[in-house]
Amino acid sequence: MAEEELTKTADNKIQKNKILAELTTFRIGGPAKFFIEAKTQEDLLVATKWAKDNKEPIFILGGGSNIIIKDEGVNGLVVKIANDEIAVRGERLECGAGAVLARIIGIAMGDSLSGLEWAVGIPRATLGGSVRGNAGAFGFSTEDLVETVEVFNLKKEKFETFSNHDCRFNYRGSIFKEDKNYLVWKVVLKMKKGDKVEIEKNISQYLDSRQKRQPKLPSAGSVFKSLTFDYIKSANSSVAELAEKSGAIKNGKLSAGWIIEFAGLKGKRMGGAKVSLEHANFIVNTSHATAEDIIILISYIKQQIRSKFNIQLQEEVQYFGF
Repeated sequence: MAEEELTKTADNKIQKNKILAELTTFRIGGPAKFFIEAKTQEDLLVATKWAKDNKEPIFILGGGSNIIIKDEGVNGLVVKIANDEIAVRGERLECGAGAVLARIIGIAMGDSLSGLEWAVGIPRATLGGSVRGNAGAFGFSTEDLVETVEVFNLKKEKFETFSNHDCRFNYRGSIFKEDKNYLVWKVVLKMKKGDKVEIEKNISQYLDSRQKRQPKLPSAGSVFKSLTFDYIKSANSSVAELAEKSGAIKNGKLSAGWIIEFAGLKGKRMGGAKVSLEHANFIVNTSHATAEDIIILISYIKQQIRSKFNIQLQEEVQYFGF
């Protein structure tokens, strides 16, 4: 596309002062100074060139889960990833990064493809965000399914293909979380052919489990990462012993929610933000909570856990625009 045409396209597509709270599961956050929805590769190239020409930083927004957006808003160009096409190729699914997990699961189930059932019920999560944060639950992780990832290199302004190994997956992380020059654009998932009735049964069980223990009020999902049992033992052997006796150790990890509840912090409130009574690793927006309320409560929880148990919690939730 010619430079003049790119400029004209950018003028038509880029919005000013777009409210972001409505695009998040927390329902919190100020406006984006500039905003564009990227449905095509052309949209992404337009956004990149415009940001460079106008010396504006780029912020990438997926489904809006697992993030806290600054109250004052985001000073730069927010690019909402909206390429959500899904194609079935035998036992593989080719999905745009903006595809919502719930829709991917539904299409996979329709073709009797198994592997992603554990992700059912994660609110508004997109595949791009799940790859970036290596989302997981019930002992499964996104990395188990990823075959290749089409990546947009913001620095080189070109598309590249990464293998699973290239993604450098780790617990709730990947190269895309470490290096902001790499943007997930499209993903190939390697699924397994399964029995449709069994897939539906598993989906129902996972969904039921989530609905029983997760809050109904707006939240961003799990606030803190789980901790390895080895770390808990080294930091506080008494807590480790109690956790093991209670059956709280799953797959060699202890949920941060268990420690927060053990510390008596369920229901703790700062402004409109509160530690959920249903699940202590969720902070909920009870009524007009601000990002500042959430951050103060997160800081308080970390301080209390460190002071009481010599255990350091690490956020899973991401700070956006700070």
